[in-house]
Amino acid sequence: MLPRDRRSLRMTGHHDSGAAVIGAGPAGLAAAEVLAQAGHAVTVYDRMPSPARKLLIAGRGGLNLTHSEPLVDFLGRYHPQGGTLAGAIEAFPPTALRTWCDGLGQPTFVGSSGRVFPESFKASPLLRAWLARLADLGVVIRTRHRFVGWSETGAVLFDTPDGPTEARPAALLLALGGASWPRLGSDGAWVPVLEGQGIAVTPLTASNVGFSVAWSAVFAERFAGQPLKRIALTVGESRVRGEAMITAEGIEGGVLYAASHAIRAALAAGATTAVTLDLRPDCSEAALIQALSRAKPGESLSNRLRKGAGLSPVAAGFLREAAGSNLPAEAGALAALIKAAPLRLRAPHAIERAISSAGGVPFGQIDGRFMLRARPGIFVAGEMLDWDAPTGGYLLQGAFASGRAAAEGMRAWMARI
Repeated sequence: MLPRDRRSLRMTGHHDSGAAVIGAGPAGLAAAEVLAQAGHAVTVYDRMPSPARKLLIAGRGGLNLTHSEPLVDFLGRYHPQGGTLAGAIEAFPPTALRTWCDGLGQPTFVGSSGRVFPESFKASPLLRAWLARLADLGVVIRTRHRFVGWSETGAVLFDTPDGPTEARPAALLLALGGASWPRLGSDGAWVPVLEGQGIAVTPLTASNVGFSVAWSAVFAERFAGQPLKRIALTVGESRVRGEAMITAEGIEGGVLYAASHAIRAALAAGATTAVTLDLRPDCSEAALIQALSRAKPGESLSNRLRKGAGLSPVAAGFLREAAGSNLPAEAGALAALIKAAPLRLRAPHAIERAISSAGGVPFGQIDGRFMLRARPGIFVAGEMLDWDAPTGGYLLQGAFASGRAAAEGMRAWMARI
């Protein structure tokens, strides 16, 4: 509900019986396509000057659309597991997303890591083809429309450069994103609007984000910007292999992102030393002990780490940071530290620096059609929902699949009214 002074404004706008989508990201555009192909009039609203800005930025270094691993393993990357989102992905799995790309004239390929990219490698050719298809289907995209809530009579209200306006669609999809990268449109401003309607929202938190670490000044100055390659991170029962990047303030990178859900849970429980790094995951502890025991008399510890353990300078530096004091000289203790060096994380970086956000509308607030139980005719999809996944194609796949599933729910709803 808007404050009284806002409700008293004279509203003008669009009045139709079609479907409306708020949010021109992957989830919103995917829903618009499904609805338009089914013959519905569709209007997409977005507060930014152009659609899918976050998708374009995410694709600057290569648009990772999805992943090629078996579906059972793929679904295991999501939190919560199973349920409504899993059903949406099963209905529109990675193979279907690749087929959809082919239909836009944007074939895909599988990289060495199993990640799936368009052959152009960029987001812009795919987005241009997609927007052209939507235009051919009659989808109307209205930019610079900021969603601000509902009127007392149920009209959807927007602020625009030309003043307030409203819409009265037969069904409405909210696909407003989370709160990461706010300059691109996902600023979480919808949270108090929904809470004002009595809809519970799990607080938005940073996901797929770096963490602060209290490095020594010497280590931060020498190694900021350098990668820790071929490592394994363990937190609780989770073990992930990959790479990380040392920053002046802490650490970030794929291995942190893949374990971000487990890391956040450990930090929330106060377990600041629950994370360990295996700096030589391809080498057993016994083999390391043997190699470190072959040191020549008088050989420096630095040479033992470089020649015997095969550690890079940044890995050796991190090992010294992890020890918190002088490194052990005995081969067994040194090997054990290399295989499980404590990473003392302090806190995740600000949500504005995150690739994605966790939290949002709980799945208990929606039914199997992605419709809000408390507001019939209003649906939710994409990052607005309370789910979490690492980078690697899982985020975009979840957005595409939930948007399409919500559109099917909207079709069923409009067929009844």
